Amino acid sequence: MTASTVPTADVPTAAEHLAVQHGEQLTERLPEQPAAHDSTQDRWSPRLWGTLLVLCAAMFLDALDVSMVGVALPSIAADLDLSTATLQWIVSGYILGYGGLLLLGGRAADLLGRRQVFLIALAVFAVASLLGGLVDSGPLLIASRFIKGLSAAFTAPAGLSIITTTFAEGPVRNRALSIYTTCAATGFSMGLVLSGVLTELSWRWTMLLPVPVALLALVVGLRLIPRSERESAKGGYDLPGAFTGTAAMLLLVFSVVEAPEVGWTSARTLISFVAVVVLLTAFVLIERRTAHPLIRLGALRSGSLVRANLAGAAFFGSYVGFQFLVTQYMQSLLGWSALQTALAFLPAGALVALSSTKIGSVVDRFGTPRVIVVGLALLVLGYALFLRVDLDPRYAAVILPSMLLIGAACALTFPSLNIQATNGVADSEQGMVSGLLHTSFQVGGALFLAVVTAVITAGAGEGDTPRQVLDSYRPGFVVVAVIAFAGLLVALTGLRGRRTGVGADRAETAAGSVARG
Repeated sequence: MTASTVPTADVPTAAEHLAVQHGEQLTERLPEQPAAHDSTQDRWSPRLWGTLLVLCAAMFLDALDVSMVGVALPSIAADLDLSTATLQWIVSGYILGYGGLLLLGGRAADLLGRRQVFLIALAVFAVASLLGGLVDSGPLLIASRFIKGLSAAFTAPAGLSIITTTFAEGPVRNRALSIYTTCAATGFSMGLVLSGVLTELSWRWTMLLPVPVALLALVVGLRLIPRSERESAKGGYDLPGAFTGTAAMLLLVFSVVEAPEVGWTSARTLISFVAVVVLLTAFVLIERRTAHPLIRLGALRSGSLVRANLAGAAFFGSYVGFQFLVTQYMQSLLGWSALQTALAFLPAGALVALSSTKIGSVVDRFGTPRVIVVGLALLVLGYALFLRVDLDPRYAAVILPSMLLIGAACALTFPSLNIQATNGVADSEQGMVSGLLHTSFQVGGALFLAVVTAVITAGAGEGDTPRQVLDSYRPGFVVVAVIAFAGLLVALTGLRGRRTGVGADRAETAAGSVARG
């Protein structure tokens, strides 16, 4: 299928011509599916809007939960009498479950049915959220956080693949994805503000807030989300691939999270990374030989998909590192409250929310490669300008310009990465590519946050005066900008002279869709 039209049964597309030449057959969108048919219209039906809002609610909750817990950590530590090491795992437990199981979650949506996987995982998320707000011990809270991350690893790729198989590729899908990804960015920003308010009452409210929203989305989703066909698995499921792939991702995330604490060159860290390499090698060998792989390796021949994943890792990883540093800077050095810190980030989130209905048309006009390049360039500029901060900054002159640039960057980049990763992919593999993209986000976030933490920790021993602490932060901000710049360099490879915009996307995604491993 092309990036901007819905093919009819009588007119073959460029992708189909390529497929015939290679002896392949593309998966066609079934015309009798009402949701896909309705989504091609300029006006969406109330049912279609309702389906999108349910999926947006789940993504909003995933992002909200990631950002909301950070502000509440000091209150949790005081109430449950937790050590710093234990406290870290309240955040890391969620990341471990989320990042480690995304590949499995994405493929499960294809094989077991997107609707079933999404709704079951959403129910588990609601239950885990309730338990997290009621427990009275650190280990139980960490366990609830791991389960929430695990469930999010299934809702995120399943939700994205429901959108990409419900809305026809082109302007209507781009519009839907821009709204969907905006809800994620808005949830991340609102989580900071809501956590600052709710923590004043009790940290437990930060855990309980997602429960009613998740339950409401579950009830509505049962009525509105269309049923999807399961992919045929006559040759059996790829259990060895699922085991080695999931084990590799879990161990990778665990090792990266633990490395700053135990040391990057410690025997434990080095052995863990070697084990990751062994598991990934075994995973690749298994995937090349199995009839129904967890990840079809031929999909990675698509340059647009690979660029989306690499740029996504740099984009999200740099932002996670930036938010961590800015939060420390504002609260530890400037003495701002959690709510003041959250409000400092608010302009970026507001800009993302206000642009939600516009980004799809921007992508339609200029194509994802150009939009991603512009977004990442704004991100690098925003990070660079933040290097001007001192111990008495003027918010409007020093901090606000960076926040606005970063907000514009998020508004342009996040939806475009999702669109680029899923364009030209058969419906039966939408869960797989969605899982790959979200895995890149989470692994990038865990890896680059660990790198930034290691950099500022290395300079922390030079003194503890406010000026010396600020000086120890500056290399971290430089690293954040360098990571974003690396993502920009990756994105620039997608610009090919005059063949930019939607036309270039069509040709490349068509070629990627006929690649077979």
